[in-house]
Amino acid sequence: MYEKMIAVDPGAPTEEERVQQAVLKTRYMQWRETLSSTATLGFRIEGIKKLDGTCNTNFKRTKYKDEIIQALEDFVDNNMLILRSYQQRLKELRAVLEKSDFFKAHEVVGSSLLFIHDLTGKAGIWMIDFGKSVPMPPPLTLDHRSPWVEGNREDGYLWGLDNFIDILANMLPEK
Repeated sequence: MYEKMIAVDPGAPTEEERVQQAVLKTRYMQWRETLSSTATLGFRIEGIKKLDGTCNTNFKRTKYKDEIIQALEDFVDNNMLILRSYQQRLKELRAVLEKSDFFKAHEVVGSSLLFIHDLTGKAGIWMIDFGKSVPMPPPLTLDHRSPWVEGNREDGYLWGLDNFIDILANMLPEK
């Protein structure tokens, strides 16, 4: 993780980390989140593969709403029909998660949303990657919107969904 850190920002390690040429995983993860939109919006873009086959995974420093908007516009080639489909699917997903007792009882760590669309405008979103997600000890539950602080296990999942839906709403013309 030290090598990954200095590859992105050679000045990021502390003096102690430089001497040891090592960084704790928690420190690395917290540092990485400050580089991207994770800390400010509750989600980040990991990669985009477009219909023409081009792939972009250079989003480690994509942090601000205008950068997210630019990446999304590029991903869908400014197709408002696809953006509207994505927005609708995210609203449906949020509604289901807000009602789910299972979701309230689980910390969702490291999962992703997979966005797929085709030339016809058909679009879908799937929740994937649950290998690090864990149940909460009863009777504890999560609201998935409260800010994370050490020990509370809040993951911000719904907060990130709220922000993503708002960004899409701002990108779409009024009906």
